[in-house]
Amino acid sequence: MSESFSVPAELEPALTVFKVRVLLVDDQLIIVEAVRRMLSDQQDIEFHYVTDATLAQQTAGQLQPTVILQDLVMPSVDGFALIQAYREDELVRNVPVIVLSAKDDPKLKAHSFAVGANDYMVKLPDKLELLARVRYHSNAHISRLQRDQAFRFLRESQKNLADANIELQKLAALDGLTGIANRRRFDEYMAVEWQRGQRERQPLSLLLCDVDFFKIYNDTFGHLSGDLCLKKTAAVLTEHLKRPADLAARYGGEEFAIVLPDTMLEGALKLANSCVQHLEKLAIENPQAAPFGVVTMSIGVASVVPSPHSSIERLIESADQALYAAKKAGRNRVVSA
Repeated sequence: MSESFSVPAELEPALTVFKVRVLLVDDQLIIVEAVRRMLSDQQDIEFHYVTDATLAQQTAGQLQPTVILQDLVMPSVDGFALIQAYREDELVRNVPVIVLSAKDDPKLKAHSFAVGANDYMVKLPDKLELLARVRYHSNAHISRLQRDQAFRFLRESQKNLADANIELQKLAALDGLTGIANRRRFDEYMAVEWQRGQRERQPLSLLLCDVDFFKIYNDTFGHLSGDLCLKKTAAVLTEHLKRPADLAARYGGEEFAIVLPDTMLEGALKLANSCVQHLEKLAIENPQAAPFGVVTMSIGVASVVPSPHSSIERLIESADQALYAAKKAGRNRVVSA
């Protein structure tokens, strides 16, 4: 008995070209030799056999034939029971089974089909008839295997595409320098939370943050240091966000924004002051930024319960005016609208 194994479908880049693979289950070596001779000159057909019927199911599972030629009367196993076992085996349940029987008996034929056989032949059949039936059933099985494999490839491709789209969406929503949300994501999130706040009549708070004297810092230490300063500022802001719904975003240049759904003005001011104090404590040197000598930031805070009588633009404008007031009052501080 010869054996061969297929490469797993998930490792193959294209649809497998399956070969016609015959497994004969018969305890008589004279029948085995006769069938082998009939198939020996067919280059596209592999021939395998077992004479011990107790090994038939295991062999079929390992070999994955495209058709099984099955004797009915064997010393150790009933042929009908073996066909039923094939049909209950996940590995071979779809493999076509052609019964090879010594009797041309309608009752045997009917019972063969009832237990799961696909065809019935009286042995030994004519070579042309055997080849025709082997190829017919094998080709149908191979078509089914290739169809199933194509569906697997399609599902895998769709999953990979979906995963890639999710990653692209994530990347499209992030600021390339700081890794936090970008302006586009901020605009989208504000729109969503505005609608939710209006629907649920819950407050929405906005913090607009600006790094003080950033141009001076950039001119003094260079763009690489300036980029690092913005990254540290973004890290300070995100560290103080404790809820999944809170969002920190790079608003533009050295400006940042924090969106706080379901947050009253008092809570927003507390968070803003914590951020300002934290950045100052980092003591990032900026000697020309009087009077502090370190990198600081100013924050404008605005809060509103969204309604048809207000708007996102008005909330942003209020926070921006508060930020301007913080700058005018000496920087490194928080001012509310």
